[in-house]
Amino acid sequence: MNVSDAIRLKRAVRKFTPEPLPEEVILAILNAGRRAQSSKNAQPWHFIAITDKTILKALSECGEWAGHLAGAALGVALLTEDPTEKFQTMFDLGQAAAYMQLAAWDLGVGSCPASIYEPEKARLILGFPAELHLRIALSFGYPANEEKLVAPPKKGGRKPFTEIVHRDKW
Repeated sequence: MNVSDAIRLKRAVRKFTPEPLPEEVILAILNAGRRAQSSKNAQPWHFIAITDKTILKALSECGEWAGHLAGAALGVALLTEDPTEKFQTMFDLGQAAAYMQLAAWDLGVGSCPASIYEPEKARLILGFPAELHLRIALSFGYPANEEKLVAPPKKGGRKPFTEIVHRDKW
């Protein structure tokens, strides 16, 4: 799949089959995030790759809309130093997340971001150091509905180009 098709066709997937992801798929997803560009090549991230169902279930309870983590074959906790210290940090982390999600889509794996609203509870579950912060985790797995992978873009699902893009000036 080319990048343009992946961007155009990618969908959020929140329901997954129970099938585990092969190790080479997990490594490809994580490596895509590792290879993402970042401000001044700082690479301000650490990833915790989670396949343990008990841990995924516990992490899914750290955010009101994070329930899809419980059914994932892989969860990835995206950790940074204090994101309020440098405004580019969350932008950089978003790029790493997008790279992982697009790489996964290309491999037939669905994904969805989850906001972590109870970061200290997540710290206890995952055991990461006090100087790191967790606000976003990603769920990955084979879509329960395989049609998600080949469905055409929804009509009316996106704002019109002319409503979003301004040229030279507002």
